[in-house]
Amino acid sequence: MIDQDKKEYIEEEAFLVQNSGEIPEVTLQSSLHYLTEDPDGPGLELNGDDIIPLKQAVVERYRAIILRDLDPGNRDKRIYRGLARCRVNWQRLRKFCARENIDFAGIRAETAEALQYFLQQEVLDVKGGKRSSCINCSREDIDSLSASLGLSSADLPQGWQELCPEDDASA
Repeated sequence: MIDQDKKEYIEEEAFLVQNSGEIPEVTLQSSLHYLTEDPDGPGLELNGDDIIPLKQAVVERYRAIILRDLDPGNRDKRIYRGLARCRVNWQRLRKFCARENIDFAGIRAETAEALQYFLQQEVLDVKGGKRSSCINCSREDIDSLSASLGLSSADLPQGWQELCPEDDASA
């Protein structure tokens, strides 16, 4: 029964992490504190295997917020944070996965495909007069993001560079 209780506590906290805000690592630390040290928590002793679902929840949350900001359908919604925030969250995810020795090759491929689609749709919509560009970062930032996703310049749609802000210092 005790193992089942422990599992349920961890599942609840993993759910909270996966549905947390913009920096799921903060929620992970709060969850670990609650589970192990908080006087109002269950006072569990956790081993490495116990923490795996919590770390997976961090990765899934980062995945969700990165893909949210690469979804052209979100460009005019309040939840949209733009490519600048996407790039920051991608870097956070990469560092987290490196630190925790988590393979994120699948998410990298998914994110690369989403970036290509996003830029393609942005180019089509802006050049077609449907909207003004929502790109909120510099060409260098997008080059850096695409390179970290394993993409070359040739992998990106033609004309995306023209959509970046002129003043890179304000991006």
